[in-house]
Amino acid sequence: MKLISYRHKGKDGFGVAVGAGVVEVGQRLGGRHGDIRAVLAAGALGEVAKAIAGKTADIGLDQVEFRPVIGLADKIICVGLNYETHRVETGRDKSEKPVLFTRFNDSHVGHGQPMIKPKNSERYDYEGELAAIIGKPGRYIAEADALGHIAGYSCYNDGSVRDWQRHTHQFTPGKNFPRSGAFGPWMVTTDDIPDPSKLVLMTRLNGQEVQKAPTDHMIFNVPYLIHYISQFTALNPGDVIVTGTPGGVGDRRTPPLYMKPGDVCEIEIAGIGILRNPVASE
Repeated sequence: MKLISYRHKGKDGFGVAVGAGVVEVGQRLGGRHGDIRAVLAAGALGEVAKAIAGKTADIGLDQVEFRPVIGLADKIICVGLNYETHRVETGRDKSEKPVLFTRFNDSHVGHGQPMIKPKNSERYDYEGELAAIIGKPGRYIAEADALGHIAGYSCYNDGSVRDWQRHTHQFTPGKNFPRSGAFGPWMVTTDDIPDPSKLVLMTRLNGQEVQKAPTDHMIFNVPYLIHYISQFTALNPGDVIVTGTPGGVGDRRTPPLYMKPGDVCEIEIAGIGILRNPVASE
């Protein structure tokens, strides 16, 4: 299933993308679950599947405003330098453990919505990434059990304001400007993606391919990330783990290639879809 969060005629809703439309889910479940995060917390993906079985679309995808897949995640944990090509292009030393930072809920938008270049920087960069969305809570999760804690996967653009990212060795400022990232277009459940290491990620800026890598090139794979992160914090349904970007970022090109107003950035992951966002000024 492809679960999407959206706004239609001024009201927020969620549903399942089927062809070129959306089968509305919230009302079909009697209003018991208000959004995708609530569905995951209730372990109700099976209810969703039953509710949409045999149903045709209620709304066209072209009639809705896509929202971030998880609107108010408790945690958005991002992984830095998790592809060797990206680590090498940055000149950073190898790390024995994952490099982690966080993003805030207001730092990203949904598919099709403008990503905002801040007015106090000209170094606004793209980062195509795979996002894993937690479906089953856990702490001290074994690697062998980790994939069982994931509800599904999505595309993520970890839009990065490079000068602010490098004011100190902490990444947080450059990763959290409002509406600077993007998350979507939907969450594809794990029954359609049983192995996240078998995907291919691609980023395009104005139609030009700027990043491409198979996800098995991650330094720390998805099961290990789940295991490691769960050692220091409990993972709960709706938490998001953004797994890192491959080489090819604009900041490390000669000359640099930064996003500017009027650009269009696309993150495509085979088996998930395309997250497409225009870039606008603050």
